[in-house]
Amino acid sequence: MRIGLMGCEHVHSGAYTELLKTMPEAEFAGCYDGDQELGRGFAAQHGISFYDQRDAFLQAVDAAVICSANARHREMAVAAAEAKKHVLVEKPIATTIEDAQIMIDACEKNKVKLMVAFPVRYIPAVIRAKEMIDSGALGAVTAIAGTNHGRMPGGWFVDKALSGGGSVMDHTVHLADIMHWILKSDIHDVFCRMDTKIYNIDVEDCGLISLGFENGTYATIDCSWNRPKAMPAWGDVTMQIIGTKGTIDLDALKQHGILYSNKEQYSRYIPWGSDSDALMLKGFIRCVTEDLPSPITGEDGLFALKVALMAYKSAESHTVVTA
Repeated sequence: MRIGLMGCEHVHSGAYTELLKTMPEAEFAGCYDGDQELGRGFAAQHGISFYDQRDAFLQAVDAAVICSANARHREMAVAAAEAKKHVLVEKPIATTIEDAQIMIDACEKNKVKLMVAFPVRYIPAVIRAKEMIDSGALGAVTAIAGTNHGRMPGGWFVDKALSGGGSVMDHTVHLADIMHWILKSDIHDVFCRMDTKIYNIDVEDCGLISLGFENGTYATIDCSWNRPKAMPAWGDVTMQIIGTKGTIDLDALKQHGILYSNKEQYSRYIPWGSDSDALMLKGFIRCVTEDLPSPITGEDGLFALKVALMAYKSAESHTVVTA
């Protein structure tokens, strides 16, 4: 299976590239970006081939990992699907419901796989929590309190035309997806307060969301860009899951050591557990090569995007928004 990177803008593009280069399950073909200066620089940095024409790139691959700015996902995914190439797209799936549905329909029409990059699903602690819930050990889940904090990434992430929004768009979707995966329930209502309190940017940098699911579970998501550069980790993913028989306290990124070095400006957390990005990429490759269902479907991505967009609508109207 030949796989390549389509779009080099996202902060995860470098990590995905280095992982794919080492995977015997696939042949890494190189990268494409419409911005040739960006693409050539990225290719040189990672020692890979650069394609300056999209059609030439698509002819060279069997599957594309889309790491463009969020607003460009639709264009790239549809082009890949129409060329009969499988698609792994960075989260959020798109910036509008219409674009997300067009991507889903294009992949379905052309009979190619569509997977959304939610690597948190592949963190062993998250998998174990879901297994415990599925077994009934926790009883009925009544409430979930979640956080997905991070650093303010800058660049196109703070340009709403390219990103679709700030911290709410960037960090709501991970937890919304995990909650949906665990609860197997659709969203009923959302209430959100958001603001720009930390940085001088044109999008929100903090937000707090209350969610009501159709099965009666209540949840909260703190999705703020409130981590300073000096923090040893970019952020966190935590959940307190409360059931009728017990409680799970989940810290998805807890498995790490701390690096102190004169070569580093700040101390850094160094993960020692499983690499969720690598597991996600391997899951995508396996679903393509073995013709398995997508582990994280376009519809999953659509659900998470719907929650984020309901949050924006709620914040604008200062009301609870129902699905």
